[in-house]
Amino acid sequence: MAVLRKEAFDLPEGVIYLDGNSLGPLPRGATARAMSVLQKDWGQDLIRAWNTADWMALPAHVGDRIAPLIGAPPGSVAVGDTLSVKVFQALAAALQLRPERRVILSDTGNFPSDLYVADGLVSLLDRGYTVRTTPPEAVAPAITEEVAAVLLTHVDYRTGRLHDMAAITLRAEAAGAAMIWDLAHSTGALPIDLGSAAFAVGCSYKYLNGGPGAPAFLYIRPDLSERITPALQGWLGHAAPFEMTRAYRPAPGVARMRIGTPPVIQLAILDAALDLWDSVDLDALRRASITLSELFIAEVEARCPTLRLASPRDPAARGSQVSFAHPEGYAMVQACIAAGVIGDFRAPDLMRFGFAPLYLDADDVRRAAAILGDVIEREAWRRPEYQTRAKVT
Repeated sequence: MAVLRKEAFDLPEGVIYLDGNSLGPLPRGATARAMSVLQKDWGQDLIRAWNTADWMALPAHVGDRIAPLIGAPPGSVAVGDTLSVKVFQALAAALQLRPERRVILSDTGNFPSDLYVADGLVSLLDRGYTVRTTPPEAVAPAITEEVAAVLLTHVDYRTGRLHDMAAITLRAEAAGAAMIWDLAHSTGALPIDLGSAAFAVGCSYKYLNGGPGAPAFLYIRPDLSERITPALQGWLGHAAPFEMTRAYRPAPGVARMRIGTPPVIQLAILDAALDLWDSVDLDALRRASITLSELFIAEVEARCPTLRLASPRDPAARGSQVSFAHPEGYAMVQACIAAGVIGDFRAPDLMRFGFAPLYLDADDVRRAAAILGDVIEREAWRRPEYQTRAKVT
């Protein structure tokens, strides 16, 4: 497979990792980069490393490396903070662009955190805003001229269902609404064309393999950035932070969406992880992920007739993950993990499996399906240790 980079990852022997849609594995280069930051930059240069190692430039540097992966131009992506913070920033900015409108539109399948952020912002502003949700398939006709912002996750976190980004973005533009895409399950999984979307946000610890808690990113369409006054006015979003003036003056462009001190170690790890993407063709990656997921579906349905495919049957209508439903899905996933196949579970009954062609091949997929089939045939999932829910599922 042309995109395979399995040797570039530090994966445990004997493990088939199908959970990169939740947390990507450790790239081998990331360990050395982290140790260099710890021992050389911080350990030897101490505070001088902000200049000698150019720590302050890391957010912009990493943002420019993420930009081509989401179809964005250089200088349009800010990196730092968490995805929920970036959703808040994007949504607050979107409402500034449409001050006369009072509806935030999303869908019922959106990631709960995005909707929590929207609800919290509406409560904070207390200006009569409403968060309106509609079934995913009914989003486009619901984008009317009363909608200020459309907030959608491109790939559904539960089933992998894929929104038609081009059609919905065009519909939002025609209605005069600001389009915000959450790319958490898209970035590094498939080619992305943001078109005229006003904003995009995403995380870097899934397919980009930036590590647990890796910083999130925020894209602003370049022609809009100067029209936005950030809702979170942090000192590193100031045009001249070390002047330490009392009055806030936003930095030019997307840099105004920076808030506080950059997470240097995490940014350095993410920077090292992004080295893998310099030679990856996203179209080839997409073809490979479809091949793997189609193979997995065929193998599982042949071996496990009690499971129900919960993802779209059409590979063009889903991202790079596949979900099967079963009332005992949680215990089945735990039994698979114990047997060396790592997937995960989302309530109420979904078993999720992610397909990242950088470190997975057809043999991995066949073996994973065989192990899942064995777990179900032998009813290994009935063992007591697989029945107790852990804090993270």
